[in-house]
Amino acid sequence: MTTTATLNGFIVAAPSSGSGKTFLTLSLLRAFRTRGRNVGSFKVGPDYIDPGFHAAASGRPCINLDPWAMRAETIQNNLASTVDGSDLVIGEGVMGLFDGAAGGNGSTADLAESIGFPVVLVIDARGQATSAAALVHGFAEYRPSLNLAGVIFNRVGGPRHRDMLLSAMTDRPTPVLGCVPRDAELTLPERHLGLVLAGEHTGLEVFLERAATHIADYINLDALAALSVRLPGAAKGITPPIPPLGQRIAVARDGAFAFAYPHVLESWSNAGAVIETFSPLANEAMPTCNAIYLPGGYPELHAGALSANHTFMDSLRTAAKQQIPIFGECGGYMVLGDGLIDAEGDRHSMAGLLPLETSFAERRLHLGYRDAILSTEMPFGAKGALFRGHEFHYATVLKEDGDEPVFTCRDSLGDSLGDFGRRVRSVSGSFLHLIDRRD
Repeated sequence: MTTTATLNGFIVAAPSSGSGKTFLTLSLLRAFRTRGRNVGSFKVGPDYIDPGFHAAASGRPCINLDPWAMRAETIQNNLASTVDGSDLVIGEGVMGLFDGAAGGNGSTADLAESIGFPVVLVIDARGQATSAAALVHGFAEYRPSLNLAGVIFNRVGGPRHRDMLLSAMTDRPTPVLGCVPRDAELTLPERHLGLVLAGEHTGLEVFLERAATHIADYINLDALAALSVRLPGAAKGITPPIPPLGQRIAVARDGAFAFAYPHVLESWSNAGAVIETFSPLANEAMPTCNAIYLPGGYPELHAGALSANHTFMDSLRTAAKQQIPIFGECGGYMVLGDGLIDAEGDRHSMAGLLPLETSFAERRLHLGYRDAILSTEMPFGAKGALFRGHEFHYATVLKEDGDEPVFTCRDSLGDSLGDFGRRVRSVSGSFLHLIDRRD
């Protein structure tokens, strides 16, 4: 990547999940926005949910940067999109700072070094005092080439606890940028894939304003805002991460189909495709199109409503009869199947376009990065085309018939996972969420 500009920015990271990265990132985004800053943001790794909260906090779209699944030019373009119109950029890391794919690659630290962003480490200080300084020291020394610009102690018990933490950090090279006290009321509701969707959080604005006010008295915002990075410009002539499914693409978009990566949809538009969104939950018919995309989401929470929405289902079946390409990812794949059993054990008929039956009555976690090879000709690639993506769902497959898989996949260690998905004429799908092509 060639650097072309200087901007203020940093990445919020932590030793582990659950340290408070998301809370502090959202609080900082809103606090700087309140100060009049044009704050852009990004989320490290594969994540559909946190970016929605980022957008609510900053008032700007949030993009993903994934050092394992994305080509360098895709990261470069996504970052350029985030930087456009921003005078401060805040990234949120994933898992622990040095945690990535199963093979150890693709961590927040890897991304920070590749794009030149300083890291602000969030330490959950509950149950420790002087030991927290040892933890900071270890993270600073583990990879000295990483720019660890400061630490924020989170969930601090009170003034005495704060003073002990600060005393332990005396004469340490890593500056303390804040000590944020605990507040049990500042929490976000969760469901099995993480946080609930931002649009479902009725008290989100109140939460964001309170969170921003809460942290403003305890964090050195001026010091954070002074952290600078050198930024690349957009890559020239980049090929789309996923080629468009058609020239006019109908994209399902609502609470049941919320998991579509913005960089993919944006690349389709940039390639000249027209994106028409519609809501299956609102029982909307398919807009005029020559391709249909059903992304992932939470169809299991709305299975009864989707099954009863005959206008949507009939228009989907009509499109299949007309041989219009229909592609479903994860939740979208399940809706294309014969039936879906919800968590209560009730079966709901789905579109009946693929020989697939899924159940949430007995949940089983499927999680991880995937290398994928197209097993058949698809609208977005020829047989043998290479892609990267991820799998994250709790569905149990009761039936997956047919002899035409869409992908063959391996995990991040290179171990074979066999066939993924099914295709029947113009209808296809799998549990794989595609992120980028692989050169």
